[in-house]
Amino acid sequence: MNNYEIVYIIKADLEQEETAAVVEKYSTLIAEHGGEVVNVDEWGKRRLAYEIMKNKDGYYVLAEFKSVGDFVQEIERVMRIDENILKFLVTRKEY
Repeated sequence: MNNYEIVYIIKADLEQEETAAVVEKYSTLIAEHGGEVVNVDEWGKRRLAYEIMKNKDGYYVLAEFKSVGDFVQEIERVMRIDENILKFLVTRKEY
């Protein structure tokens, strides 16, 4: 299993419960595919450097997880079609 980090930006205009549900959705997705969530760090609402889909603010989340390499394509696919995700970046951590 490889170590990964994913940073994603959720729309800031969602309610607190909806934002928590999105974070939980991706933690559950990792676990369902045989991965292990090591840490989820919610950075909170911040101003974006530039507008993304007419949004000036976003809710930032950093998640560290362990998974097989094939899963990265699946989580990227799901995030691309999720209307609540503005941007995301998955990186592999080398130790």
